[in-house]
Amino acid sequence: MNAPTTALPTVVIGAGPIGLASAAHLIQRGIEPLVLESGPSAGSAVRDWSHVRLFSPWAEVVDPAAEKLLAPTGWTRPDGATYPSGGDWAEHYLQPLADALGDRVCFGARVTGVSRAGRDRVVDAGREDQPFTVYVTYANGTEERITARAVIDASGTWTTPGPLGGDGLHALGERTSADRISYRVPDLKDPAVRARYAGKRTAVIGSGASAFTALAYLADLAKDAPGTHAVWILRRGISGSTFGGGEADQLPARGALGLAAKAAVDDGHADAVTGFRTTTVEKAGDQLALVAEDGRRLDPVDEVIALTGFRPDLSVLSELRLHLDERLQAPVELAPLIDPNVHSCGTVYPHGAKELSHPEPDVYVVGMKSYGRAPTFLAMTGYEQVRSIAAALAGDHEAAERVELTLPETGVCGGAGLFDEPEAAQGDGGGCCAAPDTLQIGIGAPAPSSGGC
Repeated sequence: MNAPTTALPTVVIGAGPIGLASAAHLIQRGIEPLVLESGPSAGSAVRDWSHVRLFSPWAEVVDPAAEKLLAPTGWTRPDGATYPSGGDWAEHYLQPLADALGDRVCFGARVTGVSRAGRDRVVDAGREDQPFTVYVTYANGTEERITARAVIDASGTWTTPGPLGGDGLHALGERTSADRISYRVPDLKDPAVRARYAGKRTAVIGSGASAFTALAYLADLAKDAPGTHAVWILRRGISGSTFGGGEADQLPARGALGLAAKAAVDDGHADAVTGFRTTTVEKAGDQLALVAEDGRRLDPVDEVIALTGFRPDLSVLSELRLHLDERLQAPVELAPLIDPNVHSCGTVYPHGAKELSHPEPDVYVVGMKSYGRAPTFLAMTGYEQVRSIAAALAGDHEAAERVELTLPETGVCGGAGLFDEPEAAQGDGGGCCAAPDTLQIGIGAPAPSSGGC
């Protein structure tokens, strides 16, 4: 006979910022969490971009419930006005939080599937009375099936970057040219990585904060390594909103990031190519040539950095009944708030258990993964998500529906969606607000930072 569901743990998939915050909120609500992390330490994905600085300050990337859990350990919150790198975030917050959670966090535990006990996704009879079964493979190769009262998937999207093909698929020749293509912002402080790009011609594909960061890094490298040059490839045209909100952005470091990318172009360290949707990667001697769907063929490059966003891997949840938007692969109630086909404001109403619920009760996808393929996720958004979900699982529906967060605005709103004609994009963004004035580099702006948080 199954144990009473309420006596079972709530399984949290992923020991990143949102997964660990989930555990902290569950504990605050008297619910026992079990965090399963495939990597060897807290924030394993964050550590992969340890060299990149966040554009949110410490004050906005520490969860309140987590801070309460950390307080008895003697943990001291870093200066709230300063900006951590990914490495700082992992070392000075995520790992101490995982340590405080103790044996509630299990490392080297990869979740391979989630279902209802004895029920595949087809079976209706008695479904909601059954607990969840979570299949886990450990680093030593052993397997286990864990029974849970609820499941919170905070595994993120880091392992599934988007391909460089303009149609959402790998371009022809992309896989066979993998040794020259990176899907991450390069760590140019690493001598080996620096040598890879120094004095080289590099294509940077993407129009988000990660692309801004890569352009700024390559521009800095060009000052010390002559011949270093970037070709910035955008699927859209350049408009007033292309470089973000600048000084109008309520997150100053996020605004400065776009300004740094603009400076890279203005200073001649990067050339912008617009309306270019890659279909083919061709070998050109020791270089690569990119070909677009309209037949344009760019001059060969030495390296390619594809920063075209991330997408969720939903395979582990395939036996559960999820209700996902057909475009974004985000929960259907959340999708209209974040759909870049409708708006590009980056201003998302705070949301929680209601917007993140599915036909399968007590299963939630949170954090970056909850956004599906949409950009502009903030850590604060995830913390509000899991606060609400913990309240809902505890039966406090008033708290679950209450909004306890105000998000900063980007200072830019396009409304033209993801696909527009380069010529049409030269004017303002249209939609819900006018394009910002001509961007200028501000004095004393924060250093270039990350696009993730």
